[in-house]
Amino acid sequence: MKIAVVGATGMVGQIMLKVLEERNFPVTELIPVASEKSVGKKIIFKGQETEIVSMEDAINRKPAIALFSAGGNTSLEFAPKFAEAGTIVIDNSSAWRMEADKKLVVPEINADVLTKDDKIIANPNCSTIQLVMVLHPLNKNFGLKRVIISTYQSVTGTGKNAVDQLNAEIRGDKQVKKVYHYDIFKNALPQCDVFADDDYTKEEIKLMTEPKKILGDDSFNISATAVRVPVQGGHSESVNIEFENEFDLDEIRNILSNTPGVVVLDDVKNNIYPMPLYSEGKDEVFVGRIRRDLSQPKTLNLWIVADNLRKGAATNAVQIAEYLLKNDLV
Repeated sequence: MKIAVVGATGMVGQIMLKVLEERNFPVTELIPVASEKSVGKKIIFKGQETEIVSMEDAINRKPAIALFSAGGNTSLEFAPKFAEAGTIVIDNSSAWRMEADKKLVVPEINADVLTKDDKIIANPNCSTIQLVMVLHPLNKNFGLKRVIISTYQSVTGTGKNAVDQLNAEIRGDKQVKKVYHYDIFKNALPQCDVFADDDYTKEEIKLMTEPKKILGDDSFNISATAVRVPVQGGHSESVNIEFENEFDLDEIRNILSNTPGVVVLDDVKNNIYPMPLYSEGKDEVFVGRIRRDLSQPKTLNLWIVADNLRKGAATNAVQIAEYLLKNDLV
């Protein structure tokens, strides 16, 4: 089982290696891939040094699976080349997500759409994954009518340079190279990614389109506002859900408590609710502050938190690989 990790030196790539190791994925040969400047350097995997190779070298080695986290342009150029060599690509960028012939997969929800013909599989946006993990069981039980989501997103979602910017600003270092247009420390930026022609950011557009594809349901409406906050450890989401059918709060809590991969933290009397502080390094999606919207019927408010580097990226990709292996699709 040869496994390539493309973008092995990046934040998500590093977590992919960690998750492969933690989950005991049966890697017989690891092929770490990074930019040309990193070729020849070593990484540690399962206590062993492994040399970083070039993209061409990795393609020639014909890995069974390639986990990609190297940006959309890299994926557009090289994922098809891996696929032509017989490798299944699980891609973490936005390059393939909304392509009609590519599957967009959260294993707990729709892994059953995968077949042996799928050579490029898209990993959803980090904010989307934690959202649909909660929406999916509720949609099955009550029917989604409208979803309004506001995100509070960790700087880790932008990458290492954003983390460096935050930490430098905390130290008072004015020489740091800025990733954001403004300071992020003691601030909140109502812009994640670039703006499109309709004044929504690309992150917001992902949140408004990807859930429908994953759930296989485009009958509900969805609107999003995405905000970057000076936090590390996970993304938080305030979600307002209008249902087609009436619900009971205890039933909501019970359904979510019995959803694999979801943990309910909802005891406000004891100040227990999800926070990035608790989600960091964990694979579960945490949900709390579950309460009725008092302004209109059949409507629910809740708060969702997850580690965007793990379930929001690396862990979800590895889970897809595990499903392929378990179901003889590799």
